[in-house]
Amino acid sequence: SQPCAARPPPLRCASARARDRLTAGIRAALSRMAQAGRFLAWLLLVTLGLLGCGCRAQRDCRVSNIRVQENFDKARYSGTWYAMAKKDPEGLFLQDNVVAKFTIDENGQMSATARGRVQLFNNWNVCADMVGSFTDTEDPAKFKMKYWGVASFLQKGNDDHWVVDTDYDTYALHYSCRQLNDDGTCADSYSFVFSRDPKGLPPEAQRIVRQRQVDLCLDRKYRVIVHNGFCP
Repeated sequence: SQPCAARPPPLRCASARARDRLTAGIRAALSRMAQAGRFLAWLLLVTLGLLGCGCRAQRDCRVSNIRVQENFDKARYSGTWYAMAKKDPEGLFLQDNVVAKFTIDENGQMSATARGRVQLFNNWNVCADMVGSFTDTEDPAKFKMKYWGVASFLQKGNDDHWVVDTDYDTYALHYSCRQLNDDGTCADSYSFVFSRDPKGLPPEAQRIVRQRQVDLCLDRKYRVIVHNGFCP
C-alpha cells in the first residue's frame, strides 16, 4: 500500500495518527491502573495484617499478663459485696443470691464468708455457706485462697483470688484461674462482678467492668446473678 504521505487527502493520515496516539494512551492508562490496583491490593493486605497483629496484641490472654488493681488496699476492700454476675468454673459452687463478706483481723489477715443458693439433684434448692482464708503474696492484689463449704457437698480447695479492678465503694471485679493451658492461657477460670449495692452497678461502673472483662478474655461469658431474697 502507499505511505500516508502519498495518500490524498492528508486528513486520513492525521486521523490514523490521532487514533494510534489515543490507543497508546489508553493502553498506558490501563497499565498504570493495573499497577495501582496491585499496589492497593498489597496495601490492603498489609493493613489487614497490621490490624490483625494489633488485635492479637490487645487480646493477649496469657494469665501472667493480666493486670490487677494497683496499690490494692484490702482494708478498703473489706465489707459486704453482692455478686451481680459470674463466670462459672467447673464444679458445684454457689449459684445465685450470692453475698460475700470480707474481714481483716488484728494481724492484717483477710478472710471471707459467702452465702448463696445451690441446686442439688436438679430440683432441691438450699442456701449454703462457704468460708475462705487468704494468704498475701508479693502483689497486694493477688492472694492465695483456701476455701471450703460448710456443707460437705460443696467444693473445697486452694485457688488464686485476684482483685482485677475496684473503686472500693461501688464495684469490684475478681478473677481466679484454676488450671493453665500449655500456652499460658487459662483452661478453667471463674470470676465475680461485685457491687456494694444489691440493686446493681451504675452505668459508669458497668462500662469499666465490661472493658476489664474483655481484658480478661472473658467477655460474653458471664451470667447474671439474681438477688430475690431466697437466702436471707
